[in-house]
Amino acid sequence: MASIFSRIIARKLPAYIVAEDDKHIAFLDINPNAFGHTLCVPKKEVDKLFDLDEESYLALMQFSRRVGVALKQVVPCKRIGLTVIGLEVPHVHVHLIPLNEMADATFQKKVSPSKEEMKTLAEKISAAVV
Repeated sequence: MASIFSRIIARKLPAYIVAEDDKHIAFLDINPNAFGHTLCVPKKEVDKLFDLDEESYLALMQFSRRVGVALKQVVPCKRIGLTVIGLEVPHVHVHLIPLNEMADATFQKKVSPSKEEMKTLAEKISAAVV
């Protein structure tokens, strides 16, 4: 069965998409640790990060960097944290999390932006991605 991310990639589920190329997609996390928490996902469904071939791994990191740079321009924060955990969805994904304190990176603290805030934020990040 296709992962929830594969269904987003196929446009069978809605998402606040901020960037996309032929091999990757980035969208706002719907259960964010911090305002702007974004997921970068390869379009090819692979369960674990280190199961990606080296070229795909490096391409995902380059794509994540582009999105992270844009995210930092749009969301005021001390830095953008990057983490790969991958237990909750069996599809490789990189978390980009705007950090102001360590609690923002713990997955214990959550925020609840409105749909309008998510839509506006996605548009701003998308416009900043180069």
